[in-house]
Amino acid sequence: MTSRNPRDSRLRLVSPRTLAAAPRAAVTQRRRPAPRPPEGTPPPAELARMARTVLADAARVARWADAALRPGREGAGSDGKGTLSDATAERAAADLGLTPDQVRHDWDTARLAGLVEVHGDSARPGWRLRAWHRDDSAVLRGWVALFDAWSLAHPEPGDREPAAVAEVVSAMPQVLSFLMLSAGPVPVEQLLDLLEQRVTELRTERCEIPYGPQPEPGAEPAAEAGAEAGAEDTPLAPLLDWALRAIASVGALTYGDGQATLTPLGSWAVWVKLEQICVAAQSPAGNIEVSAEDMLRGCAQLRPNAARAEYRAWLAARTVGAAVTELIDAARGEDALIRGLAFEALRVVGAPAEPDVRTVADETPLRPYALLWLAEHDGADPEDAHEVLTREEATWLWVDTAAAVADHGEAPLLVRHLESAVQATVPALLDEVRAIGHPRTVQVLVALAAAHPDPALAKAVRRAAFQVHTGGS
Repeated sequence: MTSRNPRDSRLRLVSPRTLAAAPRAAVTQRRRPAPRPPEGTPPPAELARMARTVLADAARVARWADAALRPGREGAGSDGKGTLSDATAERAAADLGLTPDQVRHDWDTARLAGLVEVHGDSARPGWRLRAWHRDDSAVLRGWVALFDAWSLAHPEPGDREPAAVAEVVSAMPQVLSFLMLSAGPVPVEQLLDLLEQRVTELRTERCEIPYGPQPEPGAEPAAEAGAEAGAEDTPLAPLLDWALRAIASVGALTYGDGQATLTPLGSWAVWVKLEQICVAAQSPAGNIEVSAEDMLRGCAQLRPNAARAEYRAWLAARTVGAAVTELIDAARGEDALIRGLAFEALRVVGAPAEPDVRTVADETPLRPYALLWLAEHDGADPEDAHEVLTREEATWLWVDTAAAVADHGEAPLLVRHLESAVQATVPALLDEVRAIGHPRTVQVLVALAAAHPDPALAKAVRRAAFQVHTGGS
């Protein structure tokens, strides 16, 4: 509570929280009844047992690493990617009775499933490995993470046109949806027809008329013409064979004798993603079709659980890399509310977003959000994660959050935001706010002065705003 005496304007010290963590206005909406999986889908416990079977080898290597690669000993390779060194792979192979190539494959699978988390040039067991025997949902989420990364789990042939490979990866969700709806074996020839149709649609969607003077017909740059021709001339049958084998390698389908069939795990995963897309499509804002910034703005008035459901649905309709890039671009904008919500959505993405979040930790506007995200990702309690911030970073975050409150919240919420400052007094807060150079400092202080009921404190805040505006002290 702030004192009525401006000379002793003590602030109650509480853990700073971003606006995204603050209670939001309730939105009255008709809730969709919880969907039921298709008839014949095994119960969650059985699905988890199947997932544990698929991931058993990866979990074995992850446990070996947990026991054998303690801090201070040789661990994951030092190339910043968490790959095993040759010596470590040979040591694991000898201990586990495997070949070094098998160890590397299982290690990569463990990383994709979140059983191992890579942080810079080191790796450690993920929380899913810790919850392996007691939490079915953690196991299933780990397997779904592997399923989402099927194109990484089984890399494409090196002699294929990259643009054609990207088109096939983008088209495979429709192929998998068709397999799920078919509920049985489907001939590969039928899947190839569907794949060719979807790739043609993707190429048509990309066909846009550029703005400005156009080159004469036939004057298309040779490099662009060659790339497009290379993709269009690449036969899709070998790429479909690669995609089906890759998805089979993660346990989502069976493939042989010219047919493909989804496994119970694969059918369940595709159904879950279709349900997520349907939920988003039925939302008032139609969030699945819009940009990251518009999606975040549409979720601003939802309570945290409802917002996270929207984030998951929006993410389910996009590749992880593209979604993370779009969220970070939205966070770079001028709206502090969107910045905070973007990092909430990145929390839903989880481990796949870590490299991009680490990259933006050097950008001043994003640094406090990125450091909090990384601290929580590394296992810190969300209530204690703010301890990784310096005093200047915490003050920057306080001003940024105050800007979001001033733009989108109510006056009482802005007054209560004072309680989250790390400074012990209002004068100390004002001194440090003036020093950090946040571009919204003047607007925040003016809004706070207008909102605060204490005339003396409001006067001091207005004076500080004037000093920042004029560059005085």
